[in-house]
Amino acid sequence: MNTLERFSPRSPSQLKEVPASVGWYLADLGESRGKQELFVKQSPQVLKALREHALIESAVSSNRIEGVEIEQARVGTIVFGTPLLKDRDEESVRGYRDALQRIHSAPNDLPIAVATIQEFHRLCSGEIWDAGRFKEKDSDIIEKSPDGRVRVRFKTVPANQAPAAMERLVEDWRDCLRERWIHPLIALAAFNLDFLCIHPFRDVNGRVSRLLLLLQTYHLGYEVGRYISLERLIEQNKERYYETLELGSRGWHEGQHDPWPYIGYLFFILKTAYREFDERVGRVVPPKGAKAERVLDAIKRQVGDFRLVDIEQACPGVGREWIRKQLVAMRRQGRVTSTGRGLAARWRLKSSRLAGV
Repeated sequence: MNTLERFSPRSPSQLKEVPASVGWYLADLGESRGKQELFVKQSPQVLKALREHALIESAVSSNRIEGVEIEQARVGTIVFGTPLLKDRDEESVRGYRDALQRIHSAPNDLPIAVATIQEFHRLCSGEIWDAGRFKEKDSDIIEKSPDGRVRVRFKTVPANQAPAAMERLVEDWRDCLRERWIHPLIALAAFNLDFLCIHPFRDVNGRVSRLLLLLQTYHLGYEVGRYISLERLIEQNKERYYETLELGSRGWHEGQHDPWPYIGYLFFILKTAYREFDERVGRVVPPKGAKAERVLDAIKRQVGDFRLVDIEQACPGVGREWIRKQLVAMRRQGRVTSTGRGLAARWRLKSSRLAGV
């Protein structure tokens, strides 16, 4: 029985108690999500640089966790250019970049579905023969010690059961969100653990799991992965990643496992990402003129009449009196017109005369 199923009220081994530490993480992440829009509108120049760095770090780190590395000198060219690729490792990094760009550009066009998961695998796998296809032979998770010893760390779902297990996992995800079995972030982490335990592909499962993690955070409104690489943070805490994954997978087949260490780990990664985001953006002093640019941009986006409060809502952090003074000045310059007085006043942009302001 997988983790998501155990949160269902119909489960005979239902997980009811949420550890206090997980509750604290949820509160912190909810607060960080609330600040997100304010930060995103404050420092567009800083955010552009963060997006580019995150794209590089994510493509490189997610592959490097699995032992796939490329020449440092070619990283920028492979991620942002269109060079001829030398080998499968470069194909994997480029494919991961392609998947990231699809997620960042249109996450709502990518549902959590078996077809999406197989497409992520195809992109990350390069030109290998089974790209995008579920495994055809049983494959266990093997751990190799530095002294050469080998042990089976976890027996994954058999190959002939993997497709059905993935269909059931996707269905449980949808049911969990619709019926609100548990907090959506807990469902996200449980889904990630279940995917890794099913291990549906012959290879590249870890990279696909990280793409799904990013996509699901987008779907739930936590967009920090656009600016801070979650994959880099996982790589930097790789030992804890493998430790909590092993703890969370013990007894998974019997539905007797403890998923909370792994769930807490993923929440730690998200909280760390938001802390970095806050440090890099939240404390940045907007450049001179940035506030005026935000207000002008908000006015340009209005269709027909608008109120001062509409601009205020579109520009969190900008004072109402400051916006009013800008509107009055623009009316004096003939750029906007107004009817009425005070907060009830209706404003309207005059043609395209704001261009060049």
